[in-house]
Amino acid sequence: DRNTLAGVVRAYHAAKQARLRFIAGARLDLEDGPSLLCLPTTRAGYGRLARLITDGRRRAPKGECRLWRADVAKAADADQVFIVVPPEAPGPDFPEQLAWYRERLEAPLYLAATHYRRGDDDRRLARLAALADAHDLPLVATGDVEMHDPARRRLHDVLACVRERCTIDAAGRRLAPNADRHLKTPAEMARLFRNHPQALANAVEIAERCRFSLGELRYEYPDEVSDDGRSPQEKLEALAWQGAAQRWPDGVPVKVRTAVEHELALIDQLEYAPYFLTVDDIVRTARRRGILCQGRGSAANSAVCYCLGITSVDPTRIDLLFERFISAERGEVPDIDVDFEHERREEIIQYIYQKYGRDRAGLTATVITYRTRSALRDVGKVMGLSKDVIDRLLSQTSSWSGPVDEARAREEGLDPSEHRLALTLALADELRGFPRHLSQHTGGFVISRGPLCEIVPVQNAAMADRTVIEWNKDDLEALGLVKVDVLGLGMLSCIRRAFDLMEAHHGVRHTLASVPQEDPAVYEMIQRADTVGVFQIESRAQMAMLPRLKPATFYDLVIEVAIVRPGPIQGDMVHPYLRRRKGLEPVRYPSDELREVLGKTLGVPLFQEQAMKVAIVAAGFTPAEADQLRRAMASFRNYGTVHRFREKFVKGMTSRGYDQAFAERCFRQIEGFGDYGFPESHAASFALLAYVSSWLKHHCPEVFACALLNSQPMGFYAPAQIVRDARDHGVEVRPVDVNHSAWDCTLEPGDRRRDRSRPFALRLGLRQIKGLRDEEAALVVATREDGYLSPEELWRRTGVSRATLVRLANADAFVSMGLDRRQAAWAAGGLEKKGALPLFDSAPAQPVRQAQPVRSEPALPVMSAGEHVVADYRTTGLSIKRHPVAFLRERLAQRGVRPAEELVRLPDGARVAVAGLVLVRQRPGTAREVVFVTLEDETGTANLVVFPSVREKWRRDLLTARLMICRGKVQAEDGVVHVIAEKVEALNEWLAEVGRARQADGSVRASEAAFVGKGRFFH
Repeated sequence: DRNTLAGVVRAYHAAKQARLRFIAGARLDLEDGPSLLCLPTTRAGYGRLARLITDGRRRAPKGECRLWRADVAKAADADQVFIVVPPEAPGPDFPEQLAWYRERLEAPLYLAATHYRRGDDDRRLARLAALADAHDLPLVATGDVEMHDPARRRLHDVLACVRERCTIDAAGRRLAPNADRHLKTPAEMARLFRNHPQALANAVEIAERCRFSLGELRYEYPDEVSDDGRSPQEKLEALAWQGAAQRWPDGVPVKVRTAVEHELALIDQLEYAPYFLTVDDIVRTARRRGILCQGRGSAANSAVCYCLGITSVDPTRIDLLFERFISAERGEVPDIDVDFEHERREEIIQYIYQKYGRDRAGLTATVITYRTRSALRDVGKVMGLSKDVIDRLLSQTSSWSGPVDEARAREEGLDPSEHRLALTLALADELRGFPRHLSQHTGGFVISRGPLCEIVPVQNAAMADRTVIEWNKDDLEALGLVKVDVLGLGMLSCIRRAFDLMEAHHGVRHTLASVPQEDPAVYEMIQRADTVGVFQIESRAQMAMLPRLKPATFYDLVIEVAIVRPGPIQGDMVHPYLRRRKGLEPVRYPSDELREVLGKTLGVPLFQEQAMKVAIVAAGFTPAEADQLRRAMASFRNYGTVHRFREKFVKGMTSRGYDQAFAERCFRQIEGFGDYGFPESHAASFALLAYVSSWLKHHCPEVFACALLNSQPMGFYAPAQIVRDARDHGVEVRPVDVNHSAWDCTLEPGDRRRDRSRPFALRLGLRQIKGLRDEEAALVVATREDGYLSPEELWRRTGVSRATLVRLANADAFVSMGLDRRQAAWAAGGLEKKGALPLFDSAPAQPVRQAQPVRSEPALPVMSAGEHVVADYRTTGLSIKRHPVAFLRERLAQRGVRPAEELVRLPDGARVAVAGLVLVRQRPGTAREVVFVTLEDETGTANLVVFPSVREKWRRDLLTARLMICRGKVQAEDGVVHVIAEKVEALNEWLAEVGRARQADGSVRASEAAFVGKGRFFH
């Protein structure tokens, strides 16, 4: 690693797997001298190296490091080994630089020698040996390795060009002249350094001297958590019992008291009280600031965390065993993630920095790797392909596609046999999966008692006022370091806004814990899959599961949240559970010991904790081995170690009398958890938010829709679908208007004559107008008083730019003045000729009760309904006038297309054609290459299932369609209707006809651009 230690944990882990001793270190590229290899020999030396890299990183922008020789001299001591790496062609000042290092570095110093196979190696090595002797330095043989095998030479050149931001043709001497910088055998190194055998011996000497291991790193909890003289355990116990008294004011139930006492005793035994107090302090700070938060994680849904207020899930409702989270036998650290309102999480992040300091707190990193699109883009640029060709290749990819092959290239009219294009495709495929850069984790914080920068280097993030450590969560877990996840969750922002709206308009204040529980009407809504916008159960797969599982209790909802996950799906656990739930097959338990583990889930393992427990009680794993299995599950994508447990797991179960097929299914489930582990405790926390959001949607749909719109971007659906769903539930939605709208969407008194059950209407906010800045909207609202009578008056009062006025006009925000968007745009455009605002003309005008019509010289043609709808989508992303597909219904009917609402009335197996705007394309990892598409027309949505053969045949239409027609067969089961696609066709050109209008000069204007980007991709 150069100027970083980002890769050492992965190297350490790989060395352990290969049973090799790993030597940690880094190459320091300096601003004013030759590079140095720094290899720490002790823990103290490693700490100095990590701090040195931190200093260089903190004084530079993200991704850069600035170090000078003086920095190294200050950090060097006897606990490190330094090796000077000379330039490939040392200049005349190199001896002076070598002498500088020799004089100032208080550490063993060596001079590196590398054989490059360039014809002059013998002479160059002889000169380096003489130079080493002159400065009394040992010479050490190195490989200067940059690839493991010579076959990587081409990819090495490409990556060098990516780093240098040049094409392969312009790279010149920036590329290595040969492929010799690869790993060599000891025999080959002995041959190359036959004239300098001591240099090889010195390499062995250095290896023996560097005995430091990353396993020596130890995490220490912060000690600020208890500052009143009490021990952390005493303080935790006092807070827990205080919270219990608040949760149960009439007396703590015996069951709860027993659980709290048991948990506190285990926490005391394992000395985890400081960790719980750290999380408690963060949560209390959020509550003091009015920030809604909810804890989750392996330890979050314990009785102690419920008493502390970290979670709102009553542990007695789900009866989780604390030993599943924290075990003296496993010796694993607790895990508590806390979700905060996504728009206010930064306040908590900065609080943590302020309390613990930048040198003791840092966000975790995440490693961004090359995927198909990024690999194609970077390699294509290096190979000199034109932007047009690269874009055409990228058009054949998506978030769910594999590498672009020759057939797909030919579809774009390209010749895959052309040398450069063939190289691009091959090298991009080879590059996939390579680390590209470090980014910051979504919210994982490492907080230490001592300097964090002596454990892992800290660097600046791209975002201001944030610092990030160089290791990701898997690295932390491999070394046993603890993190606290401070995460942002959009639904918490939505729920907090909904609670505020309910208090303001209905006079009722709720918390997550006070929302009425187990409301049958709410569960009836959930069973109908009426869950657009609801947390966790709004996805296509969840909506298909709801009518089948029919959740009727909170624990049913816990199972619903967890069952549509890779673990249960890949383990073939979903259908057995549903059959048993419906009584179609008997509930059997393979043994009495598994009855205790699987009793709540009808004998089918659905949760991560159950998979671990099965490994212990049925496969004979020790608690330590089960913990290794859990770690392997968590790091499956990165290290691929789960399969190593397969033989032991399956043999362990079969030797104890379990069926081979059952054992294989259990292990497949564990492999699924490797892609996405979902423990029962996480499911319980998410189920609570799913229930609360469902309760809000059912009882106050206008409140829920308003809060949801004001919390965008988040969730599965765009504002257009949220508004449509609200209207389907009887909510009156009013358009954006400069005289009525605030920045956020708001609630207004509704029309009682229209619907007495809905006392409030939803007014769309100025935030819906694309490109309108919030400070401009604030001016419009602040100076509105009794209202604006004309665009000119708004302009004079606010001083906003003409471009802003035109943007408001195009969004049809002047309707309350009696102007449609075309008249308003004409009036706004004419203001440019009036010049700058006079001093007194900018003063607010006296309110006038009735607006005077604006005089327009030309007679502007009236906009058609289709033009208005297209303009609505272009400016606000939605329309409450009509749906775009409604204008095409007659033409679609001529092609046999049926409205989406009719699908539920068709029998299973019926042939059908449907069409609509593409809302979502998905290819879940568990779907075996199947793509799911959701179409929307003016009557509802249609869900398509596209199997691989159809996907490849109609690939272009599937990827590019914004308006799609699909022909196929109806699949109806348990009230869930899909269309199995046989043919799909893009009808993008039809969208142009929705908004086609005659101009004054007779030309035709198409507005298809209003729907560009309508289709959203999810993986």
